[in-house]
Amino acid sequence: MIGYSISIFSIALAAFLSYILSKLTAWGAVIGAIVAMLIFVGAGYAGLMQLAAFFILSTLATSHKKQEKKKLSLPGEQSTRDAWQVVANGGIAAICGTLAWLSPPNALYFHLMLAASLASATADTLSSELGSVYGRRFYNIVTLKPDVRGEDGVVSLEGSITGVSGAAIIALIAQINTTALGYNKAVVIILAAGTLGNIIDSVLGATLERRGYIGNNTVNAMNTFAAA
Repeated sequence: MIGYSISIFSIALAAFLSYILSKLTAWGAVIGAIVAMLIFVGAGYAGLMQLAAFFILSTLATSHKKQEKKKLSLPGEQSTRDAWQVVANGGIAAICGTLAWLSPPNALYFHLMLAASLASATADTLSSELGSVYGRRFYNIVTLKPDVRGEDGVVSLEGSITGVSGAAIIALIAQINTTALGYNKAVVIILAAGTLGNIIDSVLGATLERRGYIGNNTVNAMNTFAAA
């Protein structure tokens, strides 16, 4: 009981600090706290560690060389995320956490799905934010022809490698949960699902998002769902 109280306090404190430091809007902080709680009840401390890893890595990647991104007129993520962005990136993980809590016999599957969604969200943010800065050659993921850096659906080798690395970090943390449930192959599955989700994100960006049919939040929600 004390552990839960400490966790609730820690989540509330993290949400408050994220708001004070302008990393989340007021509603973004509230929804973020709810998402964190739902992940915690289903996946415990390892789930919170995955969410924290995603948030910290994404924040650092978004802030990295921010002035250079502005000079290059790169779109990038907003430094202060709102409630819709929180839902788009963490909503699927929250649902999976809730399902793991409600259905303990199937917890392993929901833990894998939760981790896969966060791995995809992490891979997407890192590949786009850091790839746009460090990439050398940029290609449209659908046509495979050279394309403009920063445009929807444009990828680079450097960005892709960074994305895979981000997904790997989430996968390694998730292994804590799945090992406790007697499953030792989570890293490979989560890494593959997170990478595939990132690829789907780029394909959606190059097609539906570029044509104005859907927005970035919808793309993020779809790629995390696909990975899960």
